[in-house]
Amino acid sequence: MNLEKLNARDAKSVTPSNSTDLPNAAMALYVGTGGNIQLTTMGGTTLTFSNVQGGSYLNVQTRRVWSTSTTASNIIALIP
Repeated sequence: MNLEKLNARDAKSVTPSNSTDLPNAAMALYVGTGGNIQLTTMGGTTLTFSNVQGGSYLNVQTRRVWSTSTTASNIIALIP
């Protein structure tokens, strides 16, 4: 991934939730501790990314990170 494209103006710690969207849509997620991440994209698709490595970026515009099926932790939302 070309990290030069990840020019975020802000970053927020993510608390996964089954009922609440992120306060600001994320352009990407940084995953501190690896695992699975269930999310809803800005396009409205809900899916689970399996075995995301810790220390990596998940380059998908995200509006919700679900607590169900999310085993990764220390997730940070990059805000455009």
